[in-house]
Parts: sequence; C-alpha cells; structure tokens
Amino acid sequence: MTVRVQRQDFDIGAELAALSDGDTGIGGVCSFTGLVRDLHPQAGEAAGTVRALTLEHYPGMTERQLEAIEAEAWTRWPLSACLIVHRYGRMEPGERIVLVACASAHREAAFDACRFIMDWLKTKAPFWKLEETGSDGDRWVAARESDAAAAEGWRGRSNTIGPES
Repeated sequence: MTVRVQRQDFDIGAELAALSDGDTGIGGVCSFTGLVRDLHPQAGEAAGTVRALTLEHYPGMTERQLEAIEAEAWTRWPLSACLIVHRYGRMEPGERIVLVACASAHREAAFDACRFIMDWLKTKAPFWKLEETGSDGDRWVAARESDAAAAEGWRGRSNTIGPES
C-alpha cells in the first residue's frame, strides 16, 4: 500500500511506471489525476473565477484516513498495487492535486477500485479547501451532495470480479 500526502508536485508517468514495475501479472492500470480548475460553481450561484486553491489537512490523521480508504479497496478487489498521492498547500489552476492509481490482473477491478477510492476520498479524507476568487474574496469549499451520493453508492456493493474474469 502506498499513500503520500505532500506539498510538492508529482510526475504522473514516473509514478505509474513505478507502480507496475516488474509485475508481469498486472493486466491493467487505471489512474485518475485531479487538477485545480479556474472556475468553481457554487450551489445556486454563477461560476466564480478561482485564482488559487489552498488545501489544508491534519498530518497523521489525513494519512491514516487515506490508508483506511485504500485498505477498503484492497478488501473489495483483487489488486496488485495501489497508489494515492494527495497534495496540500497553495496551488494554481492547472496544477495537479491528486493521483489515484490501481493495478490489477483485470481491468474491471482496476477501474472500479480507482473510482471507489476517488469517491470515498472526496467525502472521507480530512482536507479543507480554500479558494482565492479575486473580487469575490476567499471562500471555503463546501461539501457537494453529488460527492456524498457517489460515495454512498458504494455501500453494500461488493466485488464482482473473480479470478476467472
């Protein structure tokens, strides 16, 4: 299991190469990279311009929660490798925030585990986001109902990928 919470940027290609290096049993790697957007719509409002996003977290607690999310994915799917890299600090539009990558002998498991981790990460990881919006001032990003619904959708769902898939 690999979880890193860091201020510095990451190299997607190098991270993915390292994830599957030497493991010829891996049949697929699925990854998701989250980026800072320059626009953020607030519920009931027009989209606002975002000049920067600052992510705050509690060291130690954040890593433990990400490790718990990753461990849950390992219990649900036959994974060969998994990686979560999440940044904190101030980032500008276009910068990378998060990388989630899952590797498995079967593409379905890699896809499902990657989506599961991102859905749970959005609602269960202790990060707080502050947007610098320029003329509108700074604002804390509120939790979105759609993220909560996506995470809740995984409750009761179990792995449907078997060794013969």
